[in-house]
Amino acid sequence: MTTKILVNQRSVQIFRVMLSGIFLVASFNHLLNIEKTVNRMDQASFKGIAYFFGNPELLVILSGVTMLIAGFALLIGFKTRYAAIILALVLLPITLTVQVGQINTLGPLFKNIAIMGGLIFFIFNDFSKTEKL
Repeated sequence: MTTKILVNQRSVQIFRVMLSGIFLVASFNHLLNIEKTVNRMDQASFKGIAYFFGNPELLVILSGVTMLIAGFALLIGFKTRYAAIILALVLLPITLTVQVGQINTLGPLFKNIAIMGGLIFFIFNDFSKTEKL
């Protein structure tokens, strides 16, 4: 049995736009500061996760481009569920590589957990089919 919960459409739009912002900023940071981002990855406790997937510079560029495209799609509400899935798939290895194991700075870890919660909201809820109440 599913329960319907009324959600204000404007609040969903605002949430979507605000959530996309972090991915757009991060994408530019990745693309404009490749070396700095790779150095940060090199200092991470679990950098082996990133190196498992390949060349760090290439990973930073690919994640930057992916966050830019999917972040923009989230911003404008285009294929929102798919954009959220893609962003979650990018966020998960970044979080595991860079934030997990940084015991002195738990704030960024829980920021990423909160962002993942926002993405899960858009993954689980299909706003492409709205009905008037």
